Amino acid sequence: MPSVLGLLEAREKKVREEVARLRAALGEAEAALQRLVDARVTVTEVLAEPSCVVAEPRSAVAGSVVPHRAEGMEASVLAPDYERIVSVLESEAGREGVRCQQLAVALGLEAVPAKVEGLRSKAKRLVERGWARQVRPGVFTALAAPAG
Repeated sequence: MPSVLGLLEAREKKVREEVARLRAALGEAEAALQRLVDARVTVTEVLAEPSCVVAEPRSAVAGSVVPHRAEGMEASVLAPDYERIVSVLESEAGREGVRCQQLAVALGLEAVPAKVEGLRSKAKRLVERGWARQVRPGVFTALAAPAG
């Protein structure tokens, strides 16, 4: 039969280990809290300062929605990925139509299925919004003028 002191020592050891684990977790939580406090203070300071530099806004950013093309709109209003696709479609190589695999190569991407399908999706979105046309299945070219 185990001794009472032995049982108490084992229990004490187990509780000490739990306390050490909780102290480590508390230290991590306190560090995370301090980072959040510092971030809030920094943002508050930045927002309180008068802005003396006015950044020139860009019409689109990566991941933004492709706008429907209207009269006078240039490709520069598109997100950078879409703008690059339109530039390839408008190039000499794109005049007769470009397959998505060729488009991937022209953009400097690997012609692997994941990249090609991503480009196909973007090209179809450009067609839907009046920036390009699909001359036959899987072959795209740029539009000479805005549609509609």
